[in-house]
Amino acid sequence: QVQLVESGGGLVQSGGSLRLSCAASGSIYRINSMGWYRQNPGKQRELVATVISGGITNYADSVKGRFTISRDNAKNTVSLQMNSLKPEDTAVYYCNANVQTSLLPTLNDYWGQGTQVTVSS
Repeated sequence: QVQLVESGGGLVQSGGSLRLSCAASGSIYRINSMGWYRQNPGKQRELVATVISGGITNYADSVKGRFTISRDNAKNTVSLQMNSLKPEDTAVYYCNANVQTSLLPTLNDYWGQGTQVTVSS
């Protein structure tokens, strides 16, 4: 199995910054992509940002220019630098990894436990 451990959430004022980090461990042969999603009560989980092993990134339109995702392939970690935070960024943020756990070319999604980000106005 694969475990994802997140850190870095918290409470910040509007316009402030936070940095989220996530470390993957366990039966990892290869990680295809890593990313961050967020969810509020009663709403669907939504993509925030992802990065594939080659370094190509993808961002939700709502965070472009404010958030930056980075990945350390050697350490199996992913981080999300969040600047110019807005109250609408408030959510539980989940780390995701799309992982191949053996020589079999099968990829599975794994999720962290979630970390709360609250932005006050």
